Amino acid sequence: MSVGFFGDYRATRRDERELGEGVWRRAHDRFKRGLDRYHQILESVHDPELRAVAVPVANELAELLPRVRAVCTEAHFRAPSQTQDIPHSTDGYLSDVHRQLSRAGNSMAQTAEALTMARFATAGRGPQGAADLGPGAAGAGVHAAGARADVVAPGAPAGTDDAAAPCPGATSGSAIVSGSTAGPGSAPGPGAGSIQRRSGVVEEYVAAAEELMEARSGRRGQY
Repeated sequence: MSVGFFGDYRATRRDERELGEGVWRRAHDRFKRGLDRYHQILESVHDPELRAVAVPVANELAELLPRVRAVCTEAHFRAPSQTQDIPHSTDGYLSDVHRQLSRAGNSMAQTAEALTMARFATAGRGPQGAADLGPGAAGAGVHAAGARADVVAPGAPAGTDDAAAPCPGATSGSAIVSGSTAGPGSAPGPGAGSIQRRSGVVEEYVAAAEELMEARSGRRGQY
């Protein structure tokens, strides 16, 4: 058997051990799918003005994934979940944590959708934008979680379906990308503000989930 198979197997077993197979695993995986989707779309964005905004946002969103995983791991430690029922907790705080994680996942998907819309909006601005919609614009692969890449393959295509949908064939996690090349004096398009606003909301929900867990940090095993 290949090394890759054993690597995937170990990763799957680790996820089962740390996240379970219930609500905490589902919340984590949904966030990760949205992040994967954002990076898939970004790989096919060639407009320099849009990349000047979308690339830093990609880095910021990728840095949220370990935080989401930490919250989900701690929540599973306190209240293991193997079903789709949110575990009971004092004052219902775990329900609040799950709600914030769900909102973060929803907002992550909406951020990817905002990037998709901005990408289409730049399609008519010149040859670079037109290239985004060239033949073969299908789903593109993503890189390993937490890895930093200095360059995104310039011709990597990405899907254009709804951003909230799971990413077919997506691997576990997304690369952080860099290397935007916006020209001097360039101004972001109207879609750039939407991307930044939505990404800010994602961070707010993740921070809210962390605060809820921290407020009950002394209740390990007493949920």
